[in-house]
Amino acid sequence: DFLCISLVNGFIQLRYNLGDKTVILQTFQKVHANGNTWHSLKAGRVGNEGYLDLDGINITQKASPGMIALDTHTDFFVGGVSSLNLVNSMAVENEPTGFTGCIREIVINNRELKLTVTDPKGGANVGDCDGTVCGYTVCKNNGTCQVENSGFSCSCPQEWTGSTCEESIHCSQNRCGSQGLCIPQPTSFSYICVCALGWSGKYCDSKIKFFIAKFIGNSYIKYTDPYYGKRDLQYSRISLNFTTNQTEGLMVWMGKGEDEDNDFLAIGLANGTLKVVVNLGERICVPLIHSKHSTCCDERWHFVTVVQNQTCIKVYLDEELILFEDIDPHRKYTALNYGGICYFGGFEIGRKVNIVTTGLFQKEFIGKIKDVVLFQDSKKIQLMEGEGYNVYNG
Repeated sequence: DFLCISLVNGFIQLRYNLGDKTVILQTFQKVHANGNTWHSLKAGRVGNEGYLDLDGINITQKASPGMIALDTHTDFFVGGVSSLNLVNSMAVENEPTGFTGCIREIVINNRELKLTVTDPKGGANVGDCDGTVCGYTVCKNNGTCQVENSGFSCSCPQEWTGSTCEESIHCSQNRCGSQGLCIPQPTSFSYICVCALGWSGKYCDSKIKFFIAKFIGNSYIKYTDPYYGKRDLQYSRISLNFTTNQTEGLMVWMGKGEDEDNDFLAIGLANGTLKVVVNLGERICVPLIHSKHSTCCDERWHFVTVVQNQTCIKVYLDEELILFEDIDPHRKYTALNYGGICYFGGFEIGRKVNIVTTGLFQKEFIGKIKDVVLFQDSKKIQLMEGEGYNVYNG
């Protein structure tokens, strides 16, 4: 399998092969060859339907039956490759050659690649394209960069301040302290403090302990499983108690949540019903949805357990088996490689649930969670030992 974007006779080409046939898309217009014009390029695929967009002009290749997952386990190359024999002959039109020009702001599956000296695994013959200390994103939030004898300076829009326009003017005099994040509230010319796990109060200056975690929205706990390396990932299990009056919300996401290829096991609410989704590989995931509406949203405590036995998934609600499904009878993938990461209630501040879960869940969880047990462990996990924000004593 491969996916390749290249420049061919002045046109941009997208080529990909998911295991059966090679799809080729090419832009209608040529790119400017004067070297002074930046172009915006968007390319990708949903299943085997591809799209290619150059400066707002879109080409879409309608999907035909066939493979729908890109299964690659190689490094990701930008601008060229370390060895030309790594390039599939179908991935380019002619002999593969390296790109000459400038590339900036590469975003892969909603994550920006940092094109710096230290972040990539390797590279060669790459220089600074801007040629000045200003670079591309030195000044944040639409600030304007000027080259100075001593380096650079940023001219900031009226809502922002700081040496690189990184700080909201509403937070410049904040009292949130070291245990809080300042969240600007431009409409009220003010701010609120969002407290780190184990702290509360208007300015996050009161230390707290809890065994029941209360999520109020824009809340999350990220817990790292210390026993992950010893787990038998073909037989996973998680159980917890929860209470809520909301019909939507993500309670648990076992998995890294970094890109769409990460394995995960998710538990949440959708349209007032319990929803469980498991992905063991290649995004082969079947949402399991309880048929009874609103039974989970009555502000009573409910006990949910999800058991994964290779590809067989069992879901218990209040100790009654409510869902049972073999999500892949072919047993192609049987292990939940979740990376030892468990999110509760949502994801890091700024990462929206509907985007990270690609629409499987719509909102953060609002309610309470307690008594979380992983696998067959004899002890409940200590939620306060994770990291997180905006979680309080329930």
